[in-house]
Amino acid sequence: MRVTLWTATLLILGVLAISGGAALVPGTVGAASEEGKYDSLKRFSQVLDLVERYYVRDVPRKDLINGAVKGMLQGLDPHSTFLSVEEFKEMQESTSGEFFGIGIEISSENGQLIVVAPIEDTPAHKAGLKSGDIILAVDGVPTQDMTTQEAVSRIRGAKGTEVELSILHRDAKAPEVVRLVRDAIPLISVKSKMLEDGYHWVRLTRFSERTTGELVDALKEAGKKGMKGIILDLRNNPGGLLDQAVSVSDTFLKDGVIVSIRGRMEDASREYRAKTQPGDVSVPMVVLVNAGSASASEIVAGALRDHNRALILGERTFGKGSVQNVIPLSDGAGLKLTVALYYTPNGRSIQAEGIEPDFEVPFELPRDEEKAHRLNMVREKDLNRHLENGSSGKDARPSAKAADDVKQALEKDNQLRMALQFVKRLPRLKDIQ
Repeated sequence: MRVTLWTATLLILGVLAISGGAALVPGTVGAASEEGKYDSLKRFSQVLDLVERYYVRDVPRKDLINGAVKGMLQGLDPHSTFLSVEEFKEMQESTSGEFFGIGIEISSENGQLIVVAPIEDTPAHKAGLKSGDIILAVDGVPTQDMTTQEAVSRIRGAKGTEVELSILHRDAKAPEVVRLVRDAIPLISVKSKMLEDGYHWVRLTRFSERTTGELVDALKEAGKKGMKGIILDLRNNPGGLLDQAVSVSDTFLKDGVIVSIRGRMEDASREYRAKTQPGDVSVPMVVLVNAGSASASEIVAGALRDHNRALILGERTFGKGSVQNVIPLSDGAGLKLTVALYYTPNGRSIQAEGIEPDFEVPFELPRDEEKAHRLNMVREKDLNRHLENGSSGKDARPSAKAADDVKQALEKDNQLRMALQFVKRLPRLKDIQ
């Protein structure tokens, strides 16, 4: 905006110099600009006064102002929103402390609430909620035009209490009522298993404050058993904290740009680079992604792909390439505002585009589940108002139960099976290239 006003001022000065006799009235441009601002505020004040005087019931002014602010932010993009005092507290808890709910990441599209991804090992995940499901009602209250944060507040609650959701699956003709019992949402975000001797499956379910620490611990344990290759599973990981996406990427990179963010304001633009660390992991890697891989997951996948550090396998990701800043307000409320877009090391924005895998491998349900719902998933571009664009000598063999769990996981997951085959052959594939 400052560039536009300065350009306009220069243009006016040029015209006056050419005309040769006109005098520049000090402050004219600024006054016109300020007058325009006050016209808008005057309109808002008039509407506020009319509502307070004539609306059918008395509404506290604070509620009217909060509603106006929410409406303003909702009109910007699907991720900018106003947070009440309670909602701001809940958002802080979801990345640092313990909280109770059902474990889903949701977004808003055309006034409808859409499941971005369920969090693994939560009531929502166990109940079969999937990316792309539409939440029509919460405890009988329609969600049409309900903000994301309002829905989150209704869905969360005390441990052991029940919440009823009316769910419309993407490929279903009629909604389904699902009753879920709220539970503590696990903040453990990293899981790992050894699939075969030296080949480890590391699953990241979210990016919270402890994710990198948990990842480092998991990799240390894997190293004790011998590490020949890693499958980093980011499927249905809805994202989280930017600094954790950077530090997770840095665990597998020695140098170079991880991600850059660019916004209107100079302080909203910065570049994050990898640095060499003692614990850097350099074994062959395959990264698994799908349409539920969003935000921080896409930063990691994009960085590892652009540096040719890992092979990306699965399905195109969600495509959330925007950065939100959570700004606390003086009364304890907060503002979540989109302030920048992020770019992969090669300078490409994936906003509403997503990360295209090196090998497109659609997920295939096991034969005994062919009649179940397919994984029809929603992506950022579908959202209204989206922004454009070595062995330790110990016995490393798994226990019988662990071996059985691995066997079942591989039997049910064609993408994981394919990833294992690729990571075992990556050294030879690189030699061929």
